[in-house]
Amino acid sequence: MTRLRTTAVHGGRDDLAELGVHAPPIDLSTTYPVPDQAEGGDALQALAEGAAHATSPVYSRLHNPTVARFENALAALELTEAAVAFGSGMAAVTAVVQAACVLTTKPHVVAVRPLYGGTDHLLSSGLLGVRTTYTTADDVAAAITPDTGLIVLETPANPNLDLIDIAHVVAQAGHVPVMVDNTFATPILQNPAPLGATYVLHSGTKYLGGHGDVLGGVVACAESEAKALRQVRIITGAVLHPLGGYLLHRGLATLPLRVEAAQRTATELAHRLSEHPAVTTVRHPSLTANPLLGTQLRGPGAMLAFTPTENPNAIVRRLRLITPAVSLGSVDTLVEHPAALTHRLVPAADRHASGVPDNLLRLSAGLEDVEDLWDDLDQALSGNSKPASTCDTDYIKSSSSQFRALSRSN
Repeated sequence: MTRLRTTAVHGGRDDLAELGVHAPPIDLSTTYPVPDQAEGGDALQALAEGAAHATSPVYSRLHNPTVARFENALAALELTEAAVAFGSGMAAVTAVVQAACVLTTKPHVVAVRPLYGGTDHLLSSGLLGVRTTYTTADDVAAAITPDTGLIVLETPANPNLDLIDIAHVVAQAGHVPVMVDNTFATPILQNPAPLGATYVLHSGTKYLGGHGDVLGGVVACAESEAKALRQVRIITGAVLHPLGGYLLHRGLATLPLRVEAAQRTATELAHRLSEHPAVTTVRHPSLTANPLLGTQLRGPGAMLAFTPTENPNAIVRRLRLITPAVSLGSVDTLVEHPAALTHRLVPAADRHASGVPDNLLRLSAGLEDVEDLWDDLDQALSGNSKPASTCDTDYIKSSSSQFRALSRSN
């Protein structure tokens, strides 16, 4: 088996020599000629039933070669048999819930908070016909019922970087499938499947693409689960565009280097922030002695969170280099206020109970020089000499209708 960096570069490229090309081609076809209509019908039937490939793609909603290369490459990095790509991370989450709960008539989900706000909102909305019990990682077993079709968790958690023992949750789950959102860690730092996770989910928009210019989601899993996910994708039309598949595949080649560099920066910023007088708490795995770090999680990652003593909106407004925006995992450093944006639709009491205070800021370290980033953070944190104040709750509550559309943004 090749090592991680080699897999990241060469995964999904097995057919390039046969095609006589060096860079993977982008297949933009929406339909494919089927001179033998009976053979084409057999191919359509196979794909509609969830096959990974057939004698012809027939139609791009059924299969696309460019997207398939990305799927193969991601599966290799996640140590799974297969992967299924979707048009967004939320489309991927939706497909897992539909495959694990709706198609199996087990409409109960057990979810460990905190989760990404869009996932939390989807599970609590009832939109997919499921009901959700939110619990802690230690109480998963007690929350399971005969109707439970799925366990959902995210580690490191969005946005407070909580670490969850995946194997411990899997042991409690028994025969109930477990979905782990691996977006923060990426396959470079964590592989949930060998620990027993049934589904390993990524918002490919984040680290996999890595440049803030492609929207997509992907689920790595065994072929048996991939079959059902493909059926859901075909029926719902939640396909990934070929250009998106190309960009996500290209992003994988540099993923190890980007994660390692951003992780170094995040670790340095976390330690400096922990000593800053205008910061009360900092959340980053490097600051704790959690036994999961170095075992389940191979590195602390490039995400961190902190609570300033001042109104977080004031801090963000004073930043000059760091980009104030949702999303994460880009080459540039991003900061956002979860209570106001990504986790706005999670009830405040539930946010607080899961360790997400109103004044928490989430930062995704990029590839800039760490000294430039620190200069920007330091001036923003030190730029107001007023006494420490509590979070501006009116700011969080205002204009809530404007942010409803962000329930699936990150």
